[in-house]
Amino acid sequence: MNASSSTRALPCSRGPLSRHVIRLLQGQRTWAPQVELIADPLVDDDLQLALYLCYELHYRSFAGVSDELEWDVTLLAFRAELERAFVTRLLEESAGLPGSQSLEGELTDLIGSAEGPSLSSYLEEEGSLEEMREFAIHRSAYQRKEADPHTWAIPRLDGPAKAALIRIQADEYGFGNYEEMHQHLFGITMRELGLDPTYGAYLERLPGSTLATVNVISLFGLHRGWRGALVGHLTVFEMTSVVPMARYSAALARLGMSEAARRFYDVHIAVDAEHEKIALNDMAGALARQDAALGKDILFGARAALAVEDRQAQHLLDCWTEGASSLRPLASSAAA
Repeated sequence: MNASSSTRALPCSRGPLSRHVIRLLQGQRTWAPQVELIADPLVDDDLQLALYLCYELHYRSFAGVSDELEWDVTLLAFRAELERAFVTRLLEESAGLPGSQSLEGELTDLIGSAEGPSLSSYLEEEGSLEEMREFAIHRSAYQRKEADPHTWAIPRLDGPAKAALIRIQADEYGFGNYEEMHQHLFGITMRELGLDPTYGAYLERLPGSTLATVNVISLFGLHRGWRGALVGHLTVFEMTSVVPMARYSAALARLGMSEAARRFYDVHIAVDAEHEKIALNDMAGALARQDAALGKDILFGARAALAVEDRQAQHLLDCWTEGASSLRPLASSAAA
């Protein structure tokens, strides 16, 4: 098989873990570094970049990387070590036993009791144009591939839950109309903000806390055993979308941005109110009724989603409070 057709170059490494992955992708064979020494896998730049590079082989890959490496056993073995560290930390962060009520009730209570920082409130009320640009760069890691990782759940589900997921995903993909695909609409938002909408254009600038928000979906999507967690993650996304999307649209309006810049958010306001009901009752609820053993995984996926999103939001707000950029500085050397 030929090398990937992607034009994206491999990024610079951020430590021994990502350096090891990059060298493997370049066709070198090196000794694998120890993963267990990472203090906090949820925000570690090196670990999250290493995971991201492994996962991107299943998406659009990188220039000069052989397609055969997607299933390279050495890479997969190292990815498994990275994933174990990531999952262990997610389980610690997401600890909590389900109560005695229905799954739908548990999810509703979980979201209602969430106490994470409100990035959307800050941006609506006082965020600057430069902060809105930074926010869009962070979100581009997921929004420019919106729906893709969740779609892996479709062949792993059956019955009403599968049908509900397809209803949601059809909306995300614009019902087959490229101009209406949500990932395309976000590209328009980026362009209106004076940013580069190219897929993966800002990878070098994204910290570990942002990469973790994407990696957690890829983790769940690439493992059939985590199909319940993937459904839980998507359910939380849909249940917590409408109010923040309205705030982001209002922030852009306050900053004088065009209707085209706001359309991505306005579309979500319109569709996600319906998606919330579908995801909670027809997808997550139906899956738990079909297979009760998956209930705890659905809740774990929901908690994991909130945990990584809160970490990302806190990072942005902490940086902005200090008058600093929330983005990583540009690397000065080539990938190594």
